[in-house]
Amino acid sequence: MATAARTIQVEIKRQSSPDQPATTEKFEIPYRPNMNITSLLGEIALNPVEVTGKPTTPITYDSNCLEEICGSCAMLINGKARMACSALVDKLEQPIRLAPLSKFPVVRDLAVDRSVLFENLKAVKAWVPIDGSYDLGSGPRQQPQIQEQRYPLSNCISCTICMEVCPQFNDSTSFVGAATIAQVKLFNMDPAGSVLKEERLRALAGDGGVQECGMAQNCVAACPKQLPLIEAISDVSRDVVIQQVKDFFSL
Repeated sequence: MATAARTIQVEIKRQSSPDQPATTEKFEIPYRPNMNITSLLGEIALNPVEVTGKPTTPITYDSNCLEEICGSCAMLINGKARMACSALVDKLEQPIRLAPLSKFPVVRDLAVDRSVLFENLKAVKAWVPIDGSYDLGSGPRQQPQIQEQRYPLSNCISCTICMEVCPQFNDSTSFVGAATIAQVKLFNMDPAGSVLKEERLRALAGDGGVQECGMAQNCVAACPKQLPLIEAISDVSRDVVIQQVKDFFSL
């Protein structure tokens, strides 16, 4: 008697456009060892047929590097915000349930509009200003201790998972989220970037700023790159208060 081939059961929340209702489609994919979610979605794209035999379309989702560097393939996997490229099928309970991040506007299927993060980064001027594009020579020296503090923060991949799991980041608030605050610390510690330090701190003192963090620490548990987010938020909170005191007495 022949043994039935092993399969993977998948349920995917789909939405053809932002103004269309969401539906759930179920798929049954032939099992292969060591598959991740992106390879699973690739198998569906090769044969986009629901478990009932009804033809459908390939799943739309964001991806680029496929090695947890670009941050674009973040989605809800079995209800948990994760990177699709590093989520291994063998370690997931079936049926595997895929859905888009819940706190960002859906573009299509599993792809969402995460431009709010980049608007927040622009608001706090998360960059190192330079005077033109000509050769500026070597940059300022940094102490090794400062380099060690800055390096983990530079590993942020803009996946927005920290914002997805944050209870303070929702439709009722304008909280910028942990990623933006961490980048403020990163650039404020840069010898050249620190020229904008006061402007960044004033931006975080306003509506949606660091004071709205409730220290739930969900971001630390969920961050795929294990950034020291709570430490960054605490340090920036202190710097914001100090800046407010300075501004008060300089009036």
